[in-house]
Amino acid sequence: MKKSDFHYDLPPELIAQAPLPERTGSRLLVVPPGGSGFEDRVFRELPELLRAGDLLVFNDTRVIPARLFGQKSTGGRVEILIERMLGGSDARVQLGVSKSPREGARIVLDAGGEAEVLGREGEFYLLRFHVPESLEQWLLHAGRLPLPPYIQREPGVDDDERYQTVFAREVGAVAAPTAGLHFDEALLDQLRERGVEFGHVTLHVGAGTFQPVRVDSLDQHVMHSEWLNVGATLVEQIRRTREAGGRVIAVGTTVVRALESATRTNELGERELQPFAGETRLFILPGYEIVSVDALITNFHLPESTLLMMVSAFAGQARIFDAYAHAIDQRYRFFSYGDAMMLFPRREQPDGPRQ
Repeated sequence: MKKSDFHYDLPPELIAQAPLPERTGSRLLVVPPGGSGFEDRVFRELPELLRAGDLLVFNDTRVIPARLFGQKSTGGRVEILIERMLGGSDARVQLGVSKSPREGARIVLDAGGEAEVLGREGEFYLLRFHVPESLEQWLLHAGRLPLPPYIQREPGVDDDERYQTVFAREVGAVAAPTAGLHFDEALLDQLRERGVEFGHVTLHVGAGTFQPVRVDSLDQHVMHSEWLNVGATLVEQIRRTREAGGRVIAVGTTVVRALESATRTNELGERELQPFAGETRLFILPGYEIVSVDALITNFHLPESTLLMMVSAFAGQARIFDAYAHAIDQRYRFFSYGDAMMLFPRREQPDGPRQ
């Protein structure tokens, strides 16, 4: 299977550059299983698509202001994007710099303090920050929100609130789990009143999520690593939901990645969800069977991205590309601040490569 099998042409004007005035005002494209047509909805109508006993699983990660700027001792400018905080004052980062700094080099930060280069791990650098308070607290006022590279503007005050989900609580992501951005407190209340239950995973979205697939043959792609936690409480929630005939609905591809990473094969040869905390490099593409969820709410994803491959594995590659063509024709808004889809699992046999 090739990266080029997942290419599509998107008019640039359909890339959402800012959020809508209301979170729930986004459009929602419902993609039923099989070959039936699509439903064009508004996100605030989601309660009509769910029923009592369904379980929505959210990613409760919180985005940190992870972008910083500084200057090397030699005078060169540096842009720092924190990929992961490692505890204490250390972090793994991406550096935008004309010449790679050596181990021991220091970067004078525009916001005050310094960062010391401890070493390098592939495309990432290890930095130790010398700042007057804990790194997490310091970033809250010194860092800048790292909007995705396809949003071609500087972050504003509104982004501090709108690029977080209303249920964000576990600090550590450098990108939002964007399917969750469509929910506000009023919609959550409506869903509770309908008898829909909520559960949470934590998966800290890393900067690697924006890295393009650089090889055409997908069996050569090395997936980026992200930290996740699927707790025992959620595992039990999912078990009860399934036993009662309810559906498990993932809010975002990060939830699918977390749950599938926590799925293990038991002694009977069956795949079952188990509590798990740690790293994942799981790469989901067509041919992989997603068993942890019964439906998926997600945004539209970039051409040739691993996330587009994941949703193709879930709903069927041909079905996804038909849905994307419909969305482009109907002028849906794409990517992080764009509109949403509700996907159901495929029924047909796995797709071959697109011609």
